[in-house]
Amino acid sequence: MQKLGNIAIVLFLTCHLGFAQVQRSAPTYEVRGSVKGKESHTPISGAEVFTPGGAYTRTDALGEFRIRVATGDELIIQSTAFETVRHIIKNDDDIVILVEGQTTDEPESKRKKLAVTTVASHQNYLDSAKQYLRTDIEKSIDFITRSIELLGKRGNNRQLAESLTTLGELYQYHKQYDLAIANYKDALEARKSTRTTLLLGATYVLSGDFANAEATLLPLLKLKKMVPYQRIQLYEGLGDTYTGLSSLDDAVAYYNEGLTVAEKNQIAPKITDLNSKIADAYARDDRSVEAEGYFNNSLKLSRSQAPQRAIQENEKVADFYNKKNRYGEEIELRKESLNELNQLDVKKVEKGATPNQPDSITAQRINYKIATAYIAQDKLDEAIPYLEKSISEADDDDDLIVQKDATRKLSELYRNKGDFTRALETYQKYVAVVDTLYVRKEQEISRAARFNREIAAKQSRISGLEQERELSQSKYDLALTSQQLVQESNKRQKWVIYSLIFGLFLTGLAAFFFYRSNKQQKLANNLLALKSLRSQMNPHFIFNALNSVNNFIAKSDERSANRYLSEFSTLMRAVLENSEEDFIPLTKELELIELYTKLEHSRFQDKFDYKIQLDEHIDVDAFQIPPMLLQPYIENAIWHGLRYKEEKGFLHIDLTQKNKETIEISVIDNGIGRKKSTQLKTANQKKQKSKGMGNIKKRISILNNMYKDKVDVSITNLYKDATGTKVILTLKKD
Repeated sequence: MQKLGNIAIVLFLTCHLGFAQVQRSAPTYEVRGSVKGKESHTPISGAEVFTPGGAYTRTDALGEFRIRVATGDELIIQSTAFETVRHIIKNDDDIVILVEGQTTDEPESKRKKLAVTTVASHQNYLDSAKQYLRTDIEKSIDFITRSIELLGKRGNNRQLAESLTTLGELYQYHKQYDLAIANYKDALEARKSTRTTLLLGATYVLSGDFANAEATLLPLLKLKKMVPYQRIQLYEGLGDTYTGLSSLDDAVAYYNEGLTVAEKNQIAPKITDLNSKIADAYARDDRSVEAEGYFNNSLKLSRSQAPQRAIQENEKVADFYNKKNRYGEEIELRKESLNELNQLDVKKVEKGATPNQPDSITAQRINYKIATAYIAQDKLDEAIPYLEKSISEADDDDDLIVQKDATRKLSELYRNKGDFTRALETYQKYVAVVDTLYVRKEQEISRAARFNREIAAKQSRISGLEQERELSQSKYDLALTSQQLVQESNKRQKWVIYSLIFGLFLTGLAAFFFYRSNKQQKLANNLLALKSLRSQMNPHFIFNALNSVNNFIAKSDERSANRYLSEFSTLMRAVLENSEEDFIPLTKELELIELYTKLEHSRFQDKFDYKIQLDEHIDVDAFQIPPMLLQPYIENAIWHGLRYKEEKGFLHIDLTQKNKETIEISVIDNGIGRKKSTQLKTANQKKQKSKGMGNIKKRISILNNMYKDKVDVSITNLYKDATGTKVILTLKKD
C-alpha cells in the first residue's frame, strides 16, 4: 500500500513539473526589422535572418524582414556582404541591425546572383503550375502562389504579370471565368501584354460578355507589330464576339481576315478552325449552301491533322446535318467518328473548335446520337443496338447523364414498338439511374461548394500578397520621393533666380505680343467694318439697279428689255466678283462704271449724254481702287442732278495724271445742283440719309486709316449759282 502511495506521489510531481514547464514556455510573436550598413545606412537586401529554433526569412529590396520569435531568442543575420551579426530578442519592438564589413563588389555580385536565382525559380514554379493546370487545380494554384511569394514585396512587374496570367489561364480552363477575368486585369495592370489582352477577350467571349469582349479586342487592331498567330487569334476572337452579338456578317468578315493570315503563314490548325467557324456562322444565318461549302473544307483539312481534330470536325458537321434533317449523312459521319475513337483507343475527345461547348465527344454519346438519328427516320430496329451499346459504354465509363438519356430513349422505343414488358424493365432501370444521378449531383454540389471555398481562400491569399506588394511599393516610392525632395531643395534657389530672369523675359515678351495683338485686332476690326459696309453697298446698288430695270421694262419694248437685262446681268456678275475685295485694278472699276453709265443712259437718253475720258499718259494698270467707289457718285449725278434738268444735260468722267504716284478722277455733271435737288425731295426722303454716300464716306475713312491716306474725295458746285456738281477723287498708287 505504501509503494502505491509513493508511485502516486512521483506521478503527481512529474505531471506538475511537466505542466510547470509548459507554463514557462514563452509565447511567440512576430517582430519587424531592417538590416542596414553601419557607415551609409544603405538597406541590404537578400540577407539571411534566422533563429536556432528554425525560423527563417530574407530581407527584401528595402532591407526589411519579418520573423516569428520568442523573448530571449538569438537572431542571426548573415550574408557574404558583411560579417555575421547576432541579436538577442528582448521584446516585440521593431529592430534595426547595423552591419559592418560591407564591400562594394560583393553585395552587387550577390544581388545579381540572387536576381538570376529568383528568375530561374520563378520560371520553375510557373512551369510546374502549367504541368498541373488541367489535372490538379489545387497544386497548380499552390505553385503560382509560391512564384508570387518568391518575388517579394517589390518583385519584377513582368514576372508578376506572368504569374497572374497563368492563374487566369488556370481559372479559364476550369470555367471560373469571373476569377480568370479578375486575374487577367491585375496582370495587365502590372504590365501591358498583347497575349494577356487576347486571353481576357477570349474569356469575355466564353462568359457571354460580348460587349466587354468587343471593347477589349478592338483596340488591338491598331497594333502594327503583332506575330501572325496572335493576329489570327485577334480576328478569331472578334469573329466569336460578333457571332455572340448576332452580327454574323461582321463575324464572317473577321474570320476571313484570320483565314487569310493563317493561309499566308501556313498555320494549318487555324485554317481548319476558321473554316469550321465560318461554316458555323453561315449555318446560324440559315445560309446552308455557304455553310456546307466551308464544312466540306474543314472536314477535308481536319483529316490531314491529328485524329482527335478529325473526330471533332466530324461531330460538328454531323450536328449540322442533324439540324437539316439529313440523317443519312449524319449517321455516316458519326460511324466514322466511332471507328476513329476505337482505333485511337481513347474514351473521349475534348471539343475545341467552338467556345461554350459543354460536353466531350465520347463513344456513348456518338452511339446515342446515331440511335436518335435512326429514330427520327422511324428505323426503330436499327436504333436499338446503338442505344444498348450507348448504355453499356456509359455504364462502363460511369457516365450517368448519357446512361439516363439512352435508357429513357430505349424505354420509349420499346413502348412505341408495343413491347411493354421490356419498356417497363427499361424504365425501371431509368428510374434507378435517375436516383443515382440525383445522389451524385448532391455530392458534386457539396464538393463544388467546398472546392469553391478552398479556391476563394487561395485567391484571397494571392490578393493579399498583391496588396502587400503594392503597399511596399508605395512605401518605397514615398522614401524615394523624400530623397528626391531633399535633392530638389538644393536646386530651388537657383531655380528662383532663373525664374525671375525668365519672368522678366516673359514680361517683355508679353508686352511685345500685347502691342502686336492690339495692332492686329485694330486691323481685324477695320477689315470686318469694310466687309460689313461692302455687304451693305451691294444690296443698295442692286435695289437701285432693279428699279431702273423695272422702269425700263415698263416703258420699252421686248427687244430693248432683253438687251438691257443682258447688260444688267453682266454688270451684276462683275459687281459680285469684286464684292469681297478691298481693292481691285482700276481697269475693272472703269469697265464696271462704263457698263453702269451705259445702262442708265439707255434709260434716260432724253435727259443726258456722257463721256468717259482717260489721259493717254495714265498707266491705268498700275493703280488699284476700292470696288464700287465711283458708282454712287455717278448715280447721284444722274438721279439727283441730270434727271430733274429741263434741257438735256451732260455727264463727264475724266481721269488725269497728277504725278507719277497720283491720279485724279473727276465726275462732273451740269445738273440742277445739290441745293435744288435737296429742295425737290419729299418730306420722307429728307428723313432718310443716303446709304450709298454714307457708306462711301465710312469706307474711305477706314481705308485711309489702314493705308495712310490712299484715297481723297472733294465735292463742290460746278457753277457759282449752285448748279452742277463736281466730284474729284484723288487716288494714290501705294
